[in-house]
Amino acid sequence: MTAQLDRWERLLERQLTAAPYVLLAASTMLALLTEDGPPWRVVALAALAALWLRLVPRGVVYVIGLIVLIGVLCTQAVWFAGFFGFIGYLHSWEYLKGMWRFAGVTATAAISVTAFFGGPPDPVPSKILSYLLLTAAIVAAVGLFSFVGEITAARSAERKQMVTRLEETLRENAGLHAQLLIQAREAGVMDERQRMAAEIHDTLAQGLTGIITQLQAAHQAGDWRRNVDNALRLARESLAEARRSVQAVGPGQLDAAPLPEALREVVARWSELNGVRADFTTTGTVRPMHPEVEETLLRTAQEALANAARHAGASRVGLTLSYMEDMVTLDVRDDGAGFDLERVRDGGGFGLTSMRGRVSRLAGTLEIETEPGGGTAISASVPAVARG
Repeated sequence: MTAQLDRWERLLERQLTAAPYVLLAASTMLALLTEDGPPWRVVALAALAALWLRLVPRGVVYVIGLIVLIGVLCTQAVWFAGFFGFIGYLHSWEYLKGMWRFAGVTATAAISVTAFFGGPPDPVPSKILSYLLLTAAIVAAVGLFSFVGEITAARSAERKQMVTRLEETLRENAGLHAQLLIQAREAGVMDERQRMAAEIHDTLAQGLTGIITQLQAAHQAGDWRRNVDNALRLARESLAEARRSVQAVGPGQLDAAPLPEALREVVARWSELNGVRADFTTTGTVRPMHPEVEETLLRTAQEALANAARHAGASRVGLTLSYMEDMVTLDVRDDGAGFDLERVRDGGGFGLTSMRGRVSRLAGTLEIETEPGGGTAISASVPAVARG
């Protein structure tokens, strides 16, 4: 629709540009056909008017000369008052300013009315009054329609500006949309990298650590077959968990049993592999939680147990899973060597960072209490979002 309006406006501009010459030509032809005077004079004056329209710059001088030419042409034929005189109204209003517009329109109207009357009005009150009323009516009509045209032109210009601003806004929005898509894609890539890093740490890294521990124990133990069997089992479980991680599937333990049973099995197997006493307790009303909640608590327990096996040198570990009304909490305690929490924070500690990241994604909290020689207590609390 906007393109069609633009075409119409361009067509109107071309018509307005051609209108003076068309009206001048029509007036000249009618004058040559109906008037008895010498034709060369009409043709010469019409040619002069055409040159004036074509060559003289638009302004006050141009309008004054145009009105004078209209007056001279009207002395040759009344047709110039009826047709070409219309250009005097248009150009007086367009190229003059303020009250000078009405002066130009009034002069053109007076010339046209004089031509229609066949000369100046007789000195009779009725003739003079008719002359003045007709002239005033023409001036009022031209002023009214010209004013309406100005309002329409102003509205059109305003709409064009609004369309231009809207197009600029749409272009800016398109650029912002493209930037947001790029940022979202980069954020997705980063989130997937972090997820894979956490999964690799929680599955392959812990499994490989357990395998190395069992193989080292096999060198030192008389019954090496048990350690090798444990290493093989850890290798198979780590491979299965790695495949599930690549497919973004939850831990296999949660497919086979509810969260408390899965944690109990993890704790028992860890105790068997590492020869450390580990107790598991559940409090509160057990109920199915959202898969992400259960996976987060299971991975937190696995990471805490792995850290206890690698670093703590503990003789006893206890895990408590507490179901509360709006929260589910997992507490992991050991009586091991403990560590300097501030130094671990400064140095990285991917395991702790991974645990904290998992819990934070669920709007939960992870608290760690430890000191060198005083054991370690880890508490992870997440919202109790029920399954389904």
